[in-house]
Amino acid sequence: MARNPSGNRPDPKRPHRNGRGLFVGAVIGAVAGFFLGRNLGNPLFGALLGAVIGAALMYRINPGPWKRD
Repeated sequence: MARNPSGNRPDPKRPHRNGRGLFVGAVIGAVAGFFLGRNLGNPLFGALLGAVIGAALMYRINPGPWKRD
């Protein structure tokens, strides 16, 4: 496999983040955070914190479609 010209950095044409992952992460994180927060005493704070953490993780991890021309 050939190295790209920028060394070990990813190809600038291939995005590493996507908005759909941001939305899905926020929803999944809010639901999980709600249930965790409910057990700890404050479901609203758990849902907000879970939404922020879930959105941040999915925004970075979920790469989106493989082929974007």
